[in-house]
Parts: sequence; structure tokens; C-alpha cells
Amino acid sequence: VVMIDQTKLPNELVFVTLTDYNQVADAIKTLVIRGAPAIGISGAFGLALAALNSKANSKDELINELKHAKKILFETRPTAVNLKWGLEKIMSVTKYFESVDEIKKSIIETAKQMADDDIKINMAIGKHGSILFNDNDTIMTHCNAGALATVGYGTALGVIRATRDSGKNIKVIATETRPVQQGSRLTAFELKHDGIDVTIIPDTAVGYTMANGLVNKIVVGADRILRTGHVFNKIGTYQVAAIAKQHGIPFYVAAPLSTFDLESDPKDVTIEQRDPSEVTRVGDKNTAPDGVNVINPAFDMTPPELISGIITEKSIVKAPFEDSIKKLFEAN
Repeated sequence: VVMIDQTKLPNELVFVTLTDYNQVADAIKTLVIRGAPAIGISGAFGLALAALNSKANSKDELINELKHAKKILFETRPTAVNLKWGLEKIMSVTKYFESVDEIKKSIIETAKQMADDDIKINMAIGKHGSILFNDNDTIMTHCNAGALATVGYGTALGVIRATRDSGKNIKVIATETRPVQQGSRLTAFELKHDGIDVTIIPDTAVGYTMANGLVNKIVVGADRILRTGHVFNKIGTYQVAAIAKQHGIPFYVAAPLSTFDLESDPKDVTIEQRDPSEVTRVGDKNTAPDGVNVINPAFDMTPPELISGIITEKSIVKAPFEDSIKKLFEAN
């Protein structure tokens, strides 16, 4: 499995080759690969590598090995529901075959198909979402929900790309997205590469830009969306949505159906806590006193009353979200 090492961007474009599921797990944990859809597909390929490398002589032996690999992969990023989806989709393949070789072949084919489907899904999200944006809009986005966060094209950035490709003249404001700077390192990198006008702001300038009329609309991705419409996404999303509500600015979420969790309640979702050094150091330099306490959650929860609509590959769902999400899944 070959992927871009996103920790090296934007200074270097480095490709890493992963040959077993432990390497994939480490890549997910250390943010070499990140973004909910990308994590889901990476998990699928991690299990494909586990199957490919297995010396199992029986179906039961192979399934036990895959269950162990699944556990290791799942524990890397507990908040993004796409990872669970990707792993379970691969595991479901095993029940249709009896021979080890057939199971291995089907797992690899399924992982490849999932990757192909992801790009098509993202392009459909972009097409649906582009109708929400007008010529000369300035669109704010937070974190990175682009090609780097998916197999290709992106969810929130897919909407932005599709809007531009429809002939509309747009500008983008990308939040820096501390502490790992996915906005300035990754989103700005993608948009600049695509020739889309992008301006970076520090996270602390979100309120300033909205209060001064510099933003027309907002679109972000998601790591998990509950049946109630609660959205878990990169830390800082909640404050962007809250300030947008204050200023009457539409706030949209773009995500595939695989990001929806129809079973959990908000209190059930584990928020990943990251290493304090992400906050207290930049490179090899300390930016805070040694031993200071740090709270460094990777995600926060945006309540549905702050969300104008959720853009999926099938349609755009709006409030009341519990009803519209239920209908979305009943129809699909």
C-alpha cells in the first residue's frame, strides 16, 4: 500500500510503502494518513495486507488473524466511524467463502473496489453541494476534508472543487487548524495546487472574518455524524459553527453515508486525546513551560441546531435531522 506521508507536507512530497497491517496502523496513529474516509479505506487495505501476508491453513485460523489485525487497526483512531465501517466491510466478506485463497482474493478485490467507489462518492457529494454556493462567494473551511483526507477529490473540498468547476468564481478562507495545522499545511496545499484562490487565517481570526463580512458560507467535513444530526469533526469546528450562527452565515457539513453512526448517542462517542507535545512544541522548539498541563482533544461535537445542511452522495439533508437522516437511510 502506497500513500503520501502527510506529516511532511507542504515542504516535501514523500510517498511511503506499507507492507503489513502494523505499519498501516502506525501510519493512521501518527497522522501519516488522516481524514475519516481515507482512514476507512486505509483500514480496509490494512486488513487486505493481513490477509495477503497470512500463512493460515484454514478459514478459522485466517479469521482469527484478521480479528487481531482489526483490533489493532481500530484502536488507532476511535472517533472516526469510517474506520469501523471499512474494517467491518472487509470482515463481512469472509462469510461468503470457505477456502483461504478465495477469502484472500475477495478481501483484496473488495478493498480496491472501496477505493474506487470513494472517488465516485466524493464527486457525487461535490455535485450535490455545488448548488448551495453562488458566484463570487467566499467559503470558509476548517481542517482538511480534501483529496488528502479521502482516496481522491474530497468531501468539503470536493464541494469547493465542484463549485469552481461549475463556472462559479469563488474564494476560500482556510483556518490554520491548530495544533497540527491541517488547514495551512494540507488544505492550502491542495487548493493552491488546483489554482483555487485560498487565504489562510489563524484559528483565532474566525470571529473577526465573519464579523467583518469576509465569509459568505462555510463547509467542513466530518469524522462521525449521529442519527440526531450531531457532528463530530476536527477540534475547533464547534466554535466555527457557533460563530457562524451568531452572524447568520450558512454552515454546511459534507460527508459520505459511511460517516454516519445510526446507533450511538452523543455521550457514547469517545473523543480521542492527542499527545500534549502537539500543543507545547513546534518542531524541536518548546512553546510552553515544561510540565504544563495540556488538554488536546482531536475532535469536538457540533450540535444539529448550528448546522444548515449535511451534504451526502445521495442528497442534502436538513433539519429536523433525526427525521431526514432516517429517511435518507430508508431510501438507500
